[in-house]
Amino acid sequence: MKAMLLTLFGAWLMGATSMYELKVNSIDGKMVDLSQFKGKTLLIVNTASKCGYTPQYADLQKLHDMYGKKVIILGFPANNFKGQEPGSNAEIAEFCTKEYGVTFQMFEKISVIGEDQHPLYAWLKEKTGQEPTWNFCKYIVKPDGSVKFFSQKVSPMAKEILDEI
Repeated sequence: MKAMLLTLFGAWLMGATSMYELKVNSIDGKMVDLSQFKGKTLLIVNTASKCGYTPQYADLQKLHDMYGKKVIILGFPANNFKGQEPGSNAEIAEFCTKEYGVTFQMFEKISVIGEDQHPLYAWLKEKTGQEPTWNFCKYIVKPDGSVKFFSQKVSPMAKEILDEI
């Protein structure tokens, strides 16, 4: 995973000006080219299985079920905040499926802040001036490339999120 992160970070440093130039691994290890999401509304969220906000998985799934034609949810597990995502990718995937019936796209565990911040989150920070302050922070990326940040306190089904999709 570190080699993949270094490769992606190197690509980002060498001129990746858009998140759509990045490739990331799904939670089951398959490479996903983010260019396939260009022109679509995305909700990108950093997740954790042992957090007070973990029940937001239910609302994320509800949003996916109700508005999946309008917004694509991309979940990125991260262990950056008090070790609240200690599991392996397989354990995270099992938890999400068993406890919340998650069917939206989940990716491998990454770092969303700090020196080893994933290039996607570096790009999101550059676009908004904000990075996650806790688990379940959200970014909406619009088809025109604009990006808006929402704190962990904003539910996925909140009016301000629904108004953006």
